[in-house]
Amino acid sequence: MFLPLFLRNFVGKKGTKLHEMADFAAIIEHWYGQNKRALPWRETTNPYYIWLSEIILQQTRVEQGRSYYERFVSAFPTVQALADASEEQVLLLWQGLGYYSRARNLHKAAQQIAAHGSFPSDYKSLLSLPGVGPYTAAAIASFAYGQPYAVVDGNVFRVLSRYFGVETPIDSTDGKKEFKALADELLDKKRPSFYNQAIMDFGAVVCKPSGADCSLCPLSDACVAYAQNRVQQLPVKEKKLLQKTRWFSYVYVCTDKEDVLITRRIKDDIWKGLYEFPLIESEEELPLTSFLHHFPKGEWRLLRQGFVHQLTHQHLVVNFYRLQLPQKDSSLPGIWVKKSELQNFAFPQLLVKLMDIVS
Repeated sequence: MFLPLFLRNFVGKKGTKLHEMADFAAIIEHWYGQNKRALPWRETTNPYYIWLSEIILQQTRVEQGRSYYERFVSAFPTVQALADASEEQVLLLWQGLGYYSRARNLHKAAQQIAAHGSFPSDYKSLLSLPGVGPYTAAAIASFAYGQPYAVVDGNVFRVLSRYFGVETPIDSTDGKKEFKALADELLDKKRPSFYNQAIMDFGAVVCKPSGADCSLCPLSDACVAYAQNRVQQLPVKEKKLLQKTRWFSYVYVCTDKEDVLITRRIKDDIWKGLYEFPLIESEEELPLTSFLHHFPKGEWRLLRQGFVHQLTHQHLVVNFYRLQLPQKDSSLPGIWVKKSELQNFAFPQLLVKLMDIVS
């Protein structure tokens, strides 16, 4: 059996036997055969449905992603249907799932596939799709086409790091290469789809980020992290997320006739293409008096102060105001819609939450 250099060193230092590596796939697959979760995207080899599920499940729990998957399949049963939809339709259906660049890339990729005439059927072509990286390409290649590509997602990183005691940071260049080599070595080439699903499910259900169920783990006898009491120390990450704080003052501009002013966000960030209420963004919290001149005279009311919304790399501190005008003001940028029509527009989840307090 060929072993990458780091694994050859690992075998010597840790005492892991080669037959334990050979047994790894068999143990994982046996566990999966008895414990696999019933998920709709596992009941098909349709590459469109598999691709759709993989994009939705990025940074998303299965429990939440399943409802979105079913919603998208119902609304857009084919790649062509998704390609023919408007970006606004796609974003509205995606609302609440976050990481909206996934939805925009999903739509772009669907249009690219439709223009080509068929879904890509090889790893290299899959990688050319917007929003598709090595993991997603490997997943589609193995799940839809039975091709021998090992998937390496967060679950796989965790299982391999703990079982083999690999301390190389998973977010480093060396770490990504080492774990990819290890995953390729362990892959069941005869049943790549089954094995890939098995190890990902195992990481999600047994070898969890916290609360790993080591007492019931069929791999615990040979697991380095378990033997050394380092389960919670592995895998290792070298980079820490840098949190940026931003201050937002949103203004819900309305009339007594239930007209509401909304704008579409064109700034190139995570909410690009979504709708919002007029916004004043600043590097520190602003008092209302500092931006009154941006709006016509009306009745002001503070609805929410210091509302915190946490994103992966950002800490948003939000004040939410209501400005009642006697009538619509066409000088204000944006479009006027009826309050009852707001549900027809895609808003960031932050504003969906804040809309609940508007009386």
